[in-house]
Order: sequence, then structure tokens, then C-alpha cells
Amino acid sequence: MMQHHLILRVVARLLLPPIFLYALYVQWHGDYGPGGGFQAGVIFAVGFILYALINGVDALTRVVPPRALILLLAAGLLLYAGTGIATLLLGQDFLDYSALSHDAVHGQEWGILIVELGVGITVAAAMTAIFLAFAGRSASVEDKDW
Repeated sequence: MMQHHLILRVVARLLLPPIFLYALYVQWHGDYGPGGGFQAGVIFAVGFILYALINGVDALTRVVPPRALILLLAAGLLLYAGTGIATLLLGQDFLDYSALSHDAVHGQEWGILIVELGVGITVAAAMTAIFLAFAGRSASVEDKDW
């Protein structure tokens, strides 16, 4: 933890809201311009990782418990795959979004929005879980000998 680095802690706390806001912008703007679920998921994870770097890994696990990360991973994957299965059940090809609405254009808009949301949730949870897996690892005797 960075108890004695007051400036870094203050700046990091000031940066967290804009980081999360920008991630939301990238998520929802992704179907109209550059960006989307993967990029937004990584930006969300960066916010959580910055929080852990400043406040410690234990603080992050209190904010986002590892069990919640597992549930978010599953929910994002189910959202993505469920959209494809829904299009199959509606008589179209897998992820043929035109089946999701009475109008093919609206179906495409809804489909990409739902799929990108699933990707964003999955990527954010996966990147945060990977960070926690490495950051939460304790040093062993073998690690210190090299």
C-alpha cells in the first residue's frame, strides 16, 4: 500500500472516475466508432488495477470479491452466447442479429450492443482476475533464490 505517497493517492483517486466514465463511453460508442467491448473491458480493468496499486490488493478484493469476478465472467459469456442461441431459436444463423427485431437494422443495433456488453463484462472481469492472480501470489523461497 502507498500510505506515504499522498500525491499519488490523491491523483489516483481523482483519475478513477474519469477512467470509468471513459470506459463507459468506449463501451456505448463502440458500435458507432472505434472501440467496443474489448477496449472498454480493458479500460475498466485498468481502473480496478489502479485502485489495487494505490490501496492494496486486499482493498480491491473487498470492492470486487473474486467470486463476483467469476460470476461476471460467466454472465458476460452467457450474454454473448445467449444472443447467438436466441438468433438460432428465432430461425436465423448464429449471431445473425437481424432476427432480434422486426426491422433488420434495429436488430443489428440491438445485437451488437448486447454482444459488445457481454464482451466488455467478460474482458473486465478476466483482466482483473488475472491481475489478482499475479498480485495476490505470495513470494516463496524458490522465487527469492534466483
